[in-house]
Amino acid sequence: MQISEMTAKMAAGNGFIAALDQSGGSTPKALKGYGIEDGAWTTEEDMFGLIHDMRCRIIRSAVFNGDKVIGAILFERTMDGSVDGKPVPQALIEKGVVPFIKIDKGLEDEVNGVQLMKPMPELDALLTKASALGVYGTKERSVINSANREGIAAVVAQQFEVGKQVLAHGMMPMIEPEVNIKSETRAECDAILRDEILKNLEALPEGTQVMLKLSLPIVPGTFDPLVSHPRVLRVVALSGGYKRPEACVELAKNAGIIASFSRALLDDLRFQMSDAEFDAALGEAIDAIYAGSTIKTAPVTA
Repeated sequence: MQISEMTAKMAAGNGFIAALDQSGGSTPKALKGYGIEDGAWTTEEDMFGLIHDMRCRIIRSAVFNGDKVIGAILFERTMDGSVDGKPVPQALIEKGVVPFIKIDKGLEDEVNGVQLMKPMPELDALLTKASALGVYGTKERSVINSANREGIAAVVAQQFEVGKQVLAHGMMPMIEPEVNIKSETRAECDAILRDEILKNLEALPEGTQVMLKLSLPIVPGTFDPLVSHPRVLRVVALSGGYKRPEACVELAKNAGIIASFSRALLDDLRFQMSDAEFDAALGEAIDAIYAGSTIKTAPVTA
């Protein structure tokens, strides 16, 4: 796929984005969910080797392809690795899956109800490397815990500042200001976030676009103005702690938003499964998330 083909697939492709970007702190939990306990490795390299093997198994699966999975977000170590001798981004592209990379380095402590991203002094070098490997875009995550307008404005401003740096490398930024779904002021957070994003979208250079990765709103349709905005290529949703059935129900309530799920995609996969069992479990998850993303057929409650 050329860049123009990737952009077209992101803009209008039927499917969803797989988040395969668990990083250092979340890797042990991801491995435990996969059926590999803490004692199975002795070094960090061993741990990352095990999670890489899991991701390779997913990418190799016949059910994981560009028909329903239009993109995948990678951890930097995964991007630097290979699948059967091919660089991971190239292996994805050959399956019709557009590669992204997680670029944030974690979160600062909470101030004004939000957690900003830590500094990324080596970002330009990472973007240069990722672009050379054929990676289409990036993903960068902040967290919003309460409806503090000053805090939310700071999160969005930082996200768009990083996004402009990504755009300068000819790559697509996926801006992710995650609203904590356990927040007691979640509806207010969603509304403030939408308004702050709209302000920053209007300030983007003419002819540029970004993608947005957002928590599913507590009030369906809250993000409709973002979905239809000409400077937004696509709005995708994180599962945010919802189990897959509930995540798909909430997703189906929001027209124009597709999934970018991690745990909700991987929950039923186990290291001990045969290849046939693994493919069946992965295929079932892909079908459910695809339906919630595109057909919008998940059961919708009143």
